[in-house]
Amino acid sequence: MKLIRFGLPGAEKPGVVTAAGMFDVSAFGEDFGERFLETDGLNRLAKWWDANGDKCPRVADGTRLGAPLTRPSKIICIGLNYADHARETGAAIPKEPIVFFKSTSSLVGPNDDLVIPRNSVKTDWEVELAVIIGKKASYVDEKDAMDYVAGYALHNDYSEREFQLERGGQWVKGKSNDTFAPLGPWLVTKDEIADINNVRLWLTVNGKKMQDGNTSNLIFNVPFIVSYLSQFMTLIPGDVISTGTPAGVGLGFNPQIFLKAGDVVELGIDGLGTSKQTAVAWQK
Repeated sequence: MKLIRFGLPGAEKPGVVTAAGMFDVSAFGEDFGERFLETDGLNRLAKWWDANGDKCPRVADGTRLGAPLTRPSKIICIGLNYADHARETGAAIPKEPIVFFKSTSSLVGPNDDLVIPRNSVKTDWEVELAVIIGKKASYVDEKDAMDYVAGYALHNDYSEREFQLERGGQWVKGKSNDTFAPLGPWLVTKDEIADINNVRLWLTVNGKKMQDGNTSNLIFNVPFIVSYLSQFMTLIPGDVISTGTPAGVGLGFNPQIFLKAGDVVELGIDGLGTSKQTAVAWQK
């Protein structure tokens, strides 16, 4: 299944995407979030759709999409998880996953504007595969890790590099500005992706290809990451794990390239759709 949430910010409704288009499943009676996932919502929705899908109204083309799930308990990110990205930033290849958090208030829809923060001069892009947790996970073995995954989504892990690297060394400050976590368009259930450790991801800025990678080059793959994180924290249904970005970020160029108002960023992952953000200046 492909799940969406659509409508005005803060008033999104649940929907599904099929080969025939986007459909409103508000009549199912639940939004897509922690409670939905922890109560076997994906299977319940699939059965409900089989019985009621022909009565669901179509969502008009061009309708705004929100993030495909309600605000998660946490957005967990893995840093420097592609060797080529580590090299372009001058960092050593990690021996264990580098873990940091992104504020859940940074979550927005896939095509919402990117607001460049006040006083920012180094806002950067990062196309990433996001893993959505489907059930509570604590001390999970790697061989069982995929049992705890509900699905996947496209994520742009925007970063303000000065805030991240030059303002005290806490990465979360450069990752958590409003609009810095556009997620979606869809939450795609894991059964729709044959091999999540072999999918292409790409990103362009103003039509120019900046990133073009494959999850086969992850240093730490999806099952390992889920298992690893569960040794240090309980993963809650709806939690988002962003798995890292390949080479081609603005920080890695010489001279470096950062976003300015008017720039257009487009990105995608095979099977997970595409998104597009236009950069705008922060205003009071």
